[in-house]
Amino acid sequence: MTEESKGPVAAEIEKRLSEALGPTYLRVINDSARHRGHAGDDGSGESHFTVEIVALQFEDMNRVERQRAVNRALGDLLKDRIHALQIKARAPSKLPE
Repeated sequence: MTEESKGPVAAEIEKRLSEALGPTYLRVINDSARHRGHAGDDGSGESHFTVEIVALQFEDMNRVERQRAVNRALGDLLKDRIHALQIKARAPSKLPE
């Protein structure tokens, strides 16, 4: 996992994905500042995120299945706390060399 300054929503994203998917790499990037004043900006500074995740569980999944697995792990956060989420999910065997 990478170390970045995290607010409570980013920390919860990392916790849920770590517990559900056991990633070998996980980076949660808060993109909210780039969307200040746009639709979905709730003023909290934690509404828009990018998740970069690599997990063995993704080996036999296509792109849509990987994104659904991430969405399932985040559950109610997507409804209540996250306005936008970009997902970059890969299996270890699919990483560029």
